[in-house]
Amino acid sequence: MLQEVCAKQPMATTAVDVKELPNAYIFVADVPGMRNTDVKVQIENDSILKISGELKRENDSTSDIKYVRVERSAGKFMRKFNLPANARIDSVSAACQDGLLTIMVPKIPPPEPYKPKTYDIQIGSCTFNT
Repeated sequence: MLQEVCAKQPMATTAVDVKELPNAYIFVADVPGMRNTDVKVQIENDSILKISGELKRENDSTSDIKYVRVERSAGKFMRKFNLPANARIDSVSAACQDGLLTIMVPKIPPPEPYKPKTYDIQIGSCTFNT
């Protein structure tokens, strides 16, 4: 079961959808206006997926522009998710395009179920010396 780890300090929030497919977990995070170099994806302690970055606001102090209304969030953000035991952390991949960060965490395939085998033993004749 995927569970989010709570951050201890206040930060800007970013929405994350988590999907479970038969062979992978997919995380899709909203990161509007951010490039690949603005976002960091890490695995901590072999079991925690960490997504972090900083949404920067244009700040040109040399111009005469002032904001009349500010609704888009800015600042550092971080989200952490506990990964299940079947997550293949050595094969995680991420891509950032059109304001969406997509992270794929493949699953370790389940072991083949145990199938007991039947062996036919040939029965011969034996003689006992008494």
